[in-house]
Amino acid sequence: MLWNKIKLLPSVQFRRVVGIKKNTFEMFLGVLKPKWKMRRRRGGPKPKLILQDQLLLTLSYLRHYGTFIETGAKFGVSESCAWSICRWVEDILIAEKVLHLPGKKELLKSNEKGVTFDVTECPVERPKRKKSGRHKNQQKQNYSGKKKRHTIKQQVCVSGAKIISTKQGVGKKHDFRLYKESKNRVHPETNFNGDSAYQGIQKIHTKSSIPKKRTKKNPLSKKDKEQNKKISSERVFVEHVFAFLKKFKIISHRYRNRRKRFGLRFNLICGIFNYEWNE
Repeated sequence: MLWNKIKLLPSVQFRRVVGIKKNTFEMFLGVLKPKWKMRRRRGGPKPKLILQDQLLLTLSYLRHYGTFIETGAKFGVSESCAWSICRWVEDILIAEKVLHLPGKKELLKSNEKGVTFDVTECPVERPKRKKSGRHKNQQKQNYSGKKKRHTIKQQVCVSGAKIISTKQGVGKKHDFRLYKESKNRVHPETNFNGDSAYQGIQKIHTKSSIPKKRTKKNPLSKKDKEQNKKISSERVFVEHVFAFLKKFKIISHRYRNRRKRFGLRFNLICGIFNYEWNE
């Protein structure tokens, strides 16, 4: 999957192979080139891969999530070299303003389209059991009863066709508790859309719409079902967002790396979504 072999592919096939559009790839190259030139001026050994191949290696790692030794073997470099390339490219791209998310302040503005909140769970390896210290009970904290595995939760706020902000939490934490801790303040005139996990949001934000839950003694009426269907149709776009994000297997497969860089990588992929969808 070297650059010389795929640069002549049509746009549709290029996106299927690389995971992003050609225009996005060229934008990434424009961001990396100044840093690349500064790096080359410092001297040192000649790099084994050209800049395009280094970017392809990073995207391949994020999309297919093989081990570093497997990813490096595809491009003819060592495991440690593949690791250093990925880290260098990720750090430069996440610092680029084009890929920054709008942030919480955007929610304070009135928005006719409304905002939608939802949470996705990303599996992680089971933490080691520790009886003392600040990492005590990590197994219990990351265990998700919903998925019956250890996970990280990522809350995503979507408005229109753009991801506004994200918030990370442990698998045990309830979706509504994660929303409260994120301290997202939505404009009073903006409609809040959420799933049934956000029961009680009406006390915080009056202009909100969530589906009504059925109970054993109180089944849903025909009107309730129609209303739930309407709410679901309004918030279905957030499911399309998750489908795009999870094309990058580093999010959908079990995360093997240290979790302190998980949020960085998740936000980077969210930035890619915003750039491609609103280009």
